[in-house]
Amino acid sequence: MAFILHIDTALQNAFVGVSEDGNLLHEIKNDNPMNHAAFVQPAIQEVLKISGVSIYEIDAIGITGGPGSYTGLRVAMASAKGLCYALQKPLLVVSTLQVLTNAALVNFPDNSMYCPMIDARRTEVFTALYNNQAKILVAPHALILEPNSFAVWMKEYPVMFFGNGAEKWQRMIAPDSNAKFCAVEYDGRHLSFLLFKSFKNRDFQDLAYAEPYYLKDFYFANKSV
Repeated sequence: MAFILHIDTALQNAFVGVSEDGNLLHEIKNDNPMNHAAFVQPAIQEVLKISGVSIYEIDAIGITGGPGSYTGLRVAMASAKGLCYALQKPLLVVSTLQVLTNAALVNFPDNSMYCPMIDARRTEVFTALYNNQAKILVAPHALILEPNSFAVWMKEYPVMFFGNGAEKWQRMIAPDSNAKFCAVEYDGRHLSFLLFKSFKNRDFQDLAYAEPYYLKDFYFANKSV
């Protein structure tokens, strides 16, 4: 049995929750990105109380490490590191793009390729490309979109695009039968599954050196994140 406390402040909606063996027990959400820092600590206390899990029963603390809001990523990382140091528990970090893709795989399982997009302002997105087994085909990176950005992949396979950056990509390209667009949002269920997988694999982060996955130097929260 493994209890994992998770903290996600990467995007517009923040989550704090507790899971047992990858199954979400309870989660609290905050949809005001300007308030994510103040939200985390009270939410941790509340979610543990509602779940009936003591802070000392927690086996690991997990976060979405980015990409996303520069400030939001630092909030989650700092909060998680503090707890890990105090409780002497391991830190788990998964990519925001991976969690988003996990949600897409659960809700839309019959696609060849999955391309999450997180808005990075103007014509830029944070993105990656995964197959239908969640294996990385193109590593997470920051990309300035152009009309032919994914032409090579779409020539051979249907690609599903999703996330809050996909809408501007849809407006940019010509209609293509191999380009599919779907609304996808993730929550603690998708995050808990991945964190428990990392826990079982002992994919623990070094507390002294763990940093968010910024993918570029500065990225501040705005209304589209």
